[in-house]
Amino acid sequence: MKTVITIGRQFGSGGREIGEKLSKAYGINYYDRELLTRAAKESGFCEEILQNHDERPTNSFLYNLVIDTYSFGYNSSSFVDMPISQKVFLAQFDTIKKVAEEGPCVIVGRCADYALEGRDNVINLFIYADEDFKIRRVMDIYDLDENKARDMINKKDKQRQSYYNYYTNRKWGKADTYDLCINSSVLGIDGSVKLIKQFVEDFESNS
Repeated sequence: MKTVITIGRQFGSGGREIGEKLSKAYGINYYDRELLTRAAKESGFCEEILQNHDERPTNSFLYNLVIDTYSFGYNSSSFVDMPISQKVFLAQFDTIKKVAEEGPCVIVGRCADYALEGRDNVINLFIYADEDFKIRRVMDIYDLDENKARDMINKKDKQRQSYYNYYTNRKWGKADTYDLCINSSVLGIDGSVKLIKQFVEDFESNS
């Protein structure tokens, strides 16, 4: 196994669970929120700041001005005048590149496909699902009623879409942005993992 797998995902589609199962199946590192912890250590940012900006573009000048007081990394030379939201993005961007250099792994979200653009050992996936499937999963996981689950899905996906589109030159969820898009509501979580493993095997044998 020599491939780095990045996973973009709709909220409720099971992308995180698929990523975890792939990392266990291959015995490789898995990065989701783990990426925030490492980026905080390496950049000098408080982890709470990274969490507050996690996959959320913040364009408020006042917010950036106030919160910038609490950052003490990425504050030299050209970084001084940069909004805190962009500093946080760059911190994650650098960490994504570092973990990919260390060996095969699974990275969920956070524009990882964009950060690793041009590398020949990366597969970029997007996991989506039918609305009913996502609503049922979110209702079960977060103990919500149907309306609250639907609202949560819409809010999270809008955040992810705006974050991705803001920081990359690509379109979140658009098929030609990725190497493989999978409808997890058709194959199920385990079926999706099986398909991806076959895809990885064929990818590595042809590279």
